[in-house]
Amino acid sequence: MPLHKGPVKSDERPMSFNPFFGEANPVSGMTQAPPKHRLSDGPLPPSTAYQLVHDELMLDGNARLNLATFVTTWMEPQAGVLMAECEDKNMIDKDEYPRTAELEKRCVAMLADLWNAPDAGAAVGCSTTGSSEACMLAGLALKRRWAQRNADRYPARDVRPNLVMGINVQVCWEKFCNFWEVEMRQVPLEGNRYHLDPAAAAELCDENTIGVVGILGSTFDGSYEPIAELCAALDALQERTGLDIPVHVDGASGAMIAPFLDEDLVWDFRLPRVASINTSGHKYGLVYPGVGWALWRDSAALPEELVFRVNYLGGNMPTFALNFSRPGAQVVAQYYTFLRLGREGFRAVQQTTRNVARSLAERVAALGDFHLLTRGDELPVFAFTTAPEVTAYDVFDVSRRMREHGWLVPAYTFPPNREDLSVLRVVCRNGFSTDLAELFVEDLSRLLPELRRQAHPLTHDKNAATGFHH
Repeated sequence: MPLHKGPVKSDERPMSFNPFFGEANPVSGMTQAPPKHRLSDGPLPPSTAYQLVHDELMLDGNARLNLATFVTTWMEPQAGVLMAECEDKNMIDKDEYPRTAELEKRCVAMLADLWNAPDAGAAVGCSTTGSSEACMLAGLALKRRWAQRNADRYPARDVRPNLVMGINVQVCWEKFCNFWEVEMRQVPLEGNRYHLDPAAAAELCDENTIGVVGILGSTFDGSYEPIAELCAALDALQERTGLDIPVHVDGASGAMIAPFLDEDLVWDFRLPRVASINTSGHKYGLVYPGVGWALWRDSAALPEELVFRVNYLGGNMPTFALNFSRPGAQVVAQYYTFLRLGREGFRAVQQTTRNVARSLAERVAALGDFHLLTRGDELPVFAFTTAPEVTAYDVFDVSRRMREHGWLVPAYTFPPNREDLSVLRVVCRNGFSTDLAELFVEDLSRLLPELRRQAHPLTHDKNAATGFHH
């Protein structure tokens, strides 16, 4: 979440409302208008308070047209009803809400089975507020296991644990390394390789490496990292050096796509080196934010000392999480979605989303002004840039102009060593239909003649122009 600073102006006008609304008196003026940055002296009628907040939120973007976010923006009405019924349930109160706790356990078991755990009953896991927390927990488990194996020399001033990953990882991994004092070793991009290279990752490993992170679905372009090849490279490293380095799979998006659409792809617990996997239930798990999941191959992969057994409200409760109190609604919604769809239902939904992505990517390529980096055939996501002969405008111009039509399309520059490459990215989700994709192409097509007539791109500062910071 962004940090917010307090107001810099003390003489701002107060919020105002329509005097001809609800319980407001139309002849009294706006005498009840509350201040913006301090509590008002007295209460407002509920209808007035609602309308003030409602009207201001109209200026937000339309979530369904937000092609930047991976987060679910549509669920069935029945799911919404269930979530409303569980808004007041604290997920941590497992003794008080035993059925909600049971649904969480069932979801963990379902995911363990889906990800081919050797013994689904022995796999351990938990719900989280999203993949960021799940990644933090997985990283902590990797660090603690490494510390146990190196207890004879860590902690020491000259020994610092490190974690190896591609430079394309989501910012939560930077946070983990910063918060828990782990050196971040990153494999840069090279040429047309937009994610981690297994051999290069293995070369960065040493006796202080706590693990390697593989991304099943890079946020930069939607491509899968080669998890099996990564494990093979680490197997070869162990044969040469004796270093036994585990892998965590950040499957924030792909872990809910690959099991249904890419069944022959080996990336999960079928690989003995994979110690843990996370996913975002609120991405392609098809649940409103925020819920994530973290699973470990077995109890040996999650050090017992990290699990707290808390005597809370009369019950002895094991917990492993950074957060404590949080709503149970999203976990209930996840179970509803698993129950509602089953394997075949998930396959149908995810295949439809991938079909929309592939078709839209082809339509964009057919316009002639753009070059596709990916085509939506892994994650239902594709990235594209302007063709070499296009000099009148750039991707930031396209992003800015599409926003005028309500479309939120991120434009951003790739990380080292491809800072020269600026792209647009389209994330297709359930609810982004073929009809909406058609409207997207129509709006983009209408803009191109105007963009082509520009004398030059209008972007002066790419860092300021980017619409993508996550």
